[in-house]
Amino acid sequence: MQAKEIQLKGVNPIEIFGTKEEKLKILKKKFRKLKIIARGETIKVMGSEAEIILFEKKLELLIAHYHKYNLLSENNVENLLLDNGEEFLKSNGANDVLVYGNNGLKVKARTANQRKLVAKSDKKDLVFAVGPAGTGKTYTAVALAVRALKNKEVKRIILTRPAVEAGENLGFLPGDLQDKLDPYMQPLYDALGDMIPVEKLSSMLESRVIQIAPLAFMRGRTLDNAFVILDEAQNATTNQMKMFLTRMGKNAKFVITGDVSQIDLPRNQKSGLVVALDLLNKVEGISVIHLNNNDVIRHKLVKDIIKAFEIDKNK
Repeated sequence: MQAKEIQLKGVNPIEIFGTKEEKLKILKKKFRKLKIIARGETIKVMGSEAEIILFEKKLELLIAHYHKYNLLSENNVENLLLDNGEEFLKSNGANDVLVYGNNGLKVKARTANQRKLVAKSDKKDLVFAVGPAGTGKTYTAVALAVRALKNKEVKRIILTRPAVEAGENLGFLPGDLQDKLDPYMQPLYDALGDMIPVEKLSSMLESRVIQIAPLAFMRGRTLDNAFVILDEAQNATTNQMKMFLTRMGKNAKFVITGDVSQIDLPRNQKSGLVVALDLLNKVEGISVIHLNNNDVIRHKLVKDIIKAFEIDKNK
């Protein structure tokens, strides 16, 4: 066993380790084989030479991120500690801004896998983004669609979801069909509402430059000159998925998002997303991005909740 003392220079230890050492705890969890003691600006590390060298490299990344962006969140720490932490540091800047939204909001990919989604969508016409709740799949996809529309790369945005009732009964909601479906489509409206001023969004919806509709309404259409997003795709049947994929027209971009751990279809019915991932994973021109717990950008408890359910499922 070796021991080494590392001095933090030019940075407040609280910025790196957290006011209550919450970021230090993430470091200790990552380097379980090391004994790490932080006192003021001095960090004492004990363990194997290889682990200590890796620890130093990761610590340098954390400090470099703080100096570059004047910020080091817990989520940043977790991403920098991944194997591709250097990639995260290089690309986590202003050049990643996809859309300048309302009230000065900068909408950009915030995790390594979200950036992969952006990169693949720029190169491929059909991309699957698969992962648990809170990983920014839909939000990033909507940002890509808004960017494409603003840049006049497409003429319209089409957002769709399979109208599967996730434990609720749409039939008992008041109003006509659109009134019943609007609450179900609300996450899509919310994302758009962050990125487009209210009056302009209303005008785009009215003129059908932006269309939000249930998946069943896509049947028989040819979707060209459009950025098309199928959200909650795990609840599409195999036939619906085939129908949707074959709607792709000229100059079209498709992004399909879903969470295979939250399938609301009847047990005897296969998820079209699962079938498509199996059948199309080697088709040229199609990319699949798998997001995971490290991409969760909601409240920090969401990540722990997802892990708890995964552990229970695997028992």
